[in-house]
Amino acid sequence: MNLALIHDRDLIKTFWEKRIDTHCQSSESEEQRMNKSALKKLRGEWLVRLENRTKHLKNLNENFLRKVKTEKTADQT
Repeated sequence: MNLALIHDRDLIKTFWEKRIDTHCQSSESEEQRMNKSALKKLRGEWLVRLENRTKHLKNLNENFLRKVKTEKTADQT
């Protein structure tokens, strides 16, 4: 086999191994950064707040409708 071809293959292999290593390191550092972030915790807290607000508004609406219904039946009698 030609020595130049072997040398080129080694260069290409080395190049791609370095690219893969760099990509893996940056992926790991990004994952660590995301894990340290408070964003996930804040999103969870806001979801709980929104769920509680939705339940509260639903209860208010149901109570209002119940009140209107009882007033209608009281007016009819």
